[in-house]
Amino acid sequence: MSAARNDVVIEAAQAAPITWRPPRFLAVSAWVSFVLNTLIIATGGAVRLTGSGLGCPDWPLCAPGSLVPTQELSYHSLIEFGNRTISGPLLVFAILVVVLSWRIRAQRRDLLVISLVVLGLVALQALVGGIIVWMHLNANLVGFHYVVSLALVCITAAFLARMYEPPVPRELAVPKPFMILAHVSTLVMALTVLFGVLTTANGPHSGDATIQRDGVDATLMSHVHSWPGYAALALTIALLIWAAAGRLRPLKWIVTLLVILLVQIAVGIYQARNGLPELWVGVHMVLASLTAATMTLVVLRLKRPVADPAVAQR
Repeated sequence: MSAARNDVVIEAAQAAPITWRPPRFLAVSAWVSFVLNTLIIATGGAVRLTGSGLGCPDWPLCAPGSLVPTQELSYHSLIEFGNRTISGPLLVFAILVVVLSWRIRAQRRDLLVISLVVLGLVALQALVGGIIVWMHLNANLVGFHYVVSLALVCITAAFLARMYEPPVPRELAVPKPFMILAHVSTLVMALTVLFGVLTTANGPHSGDATIQRDGVDATLMSHVHSWPGYAALALTIALLIWAAAGRLRPLKWIVTLLVILLVQIAVGIYQARNGLPELWVGVHMVLASLTAATMTLVVLRLKRPVADPAVAQR
């Protein structure tokens, strides 16, 4: 009788979902890392949109013989130096997240891998930023710089999402056709961002008054950029209807995605029809990163942790 009762207790324990709570310091550090990676897109946009790209004409020093702006430099140097200053804390917290993830690597190898990717990209960003200054704001490198920053926002958001889930295998939580549609939406979103980068690279905001952009016509690119944007909106609405009808796991984040996407489109239309005002172009850049990060979370919600360890071992 006692043995039978013990068997019931063991089976109940095996079927119970595994609880997991990340270390508090790791959670705080990961959130700070996400915020800093978003913030540096805003300050980087301010550098470009105010023509401060060469406010600090040297790197890693701001000016020859001086780490900080000198009296001879204009306010552009303060804007550029402010953007560079954020790189320091950003790197520190990237390292801190790696160290804290290393301490729990036996339980959360996935978090360690993601944190190492973030640290590698942050280091790459610092190097690319210096090369951009040396090459006097090469348009292609500036665009690449932004894309890497956007990727960092997405990856740090993914770290946060995985951090709060238990360390167990994951299984598909939605119908397979829904999963395919979500991935197609991600591809269209990526194309929207890519064309947006090309549009900005050929627009009037070059980062410095002396830099000329002699590439694709910016007006044409703005129209090309809008096409996948509207397609992404249609796909998001389709995902929302499907997820709401089936009460699927990604529903909450799809609603969030739709809201951000609608605001993003409204800002894009406004700036295009009003001569690309600097403030709204900057808002558009930051919203693009948040839209991509939210799309990342939608994709991550396509799967769920396996609650039963016995199922996970099959």
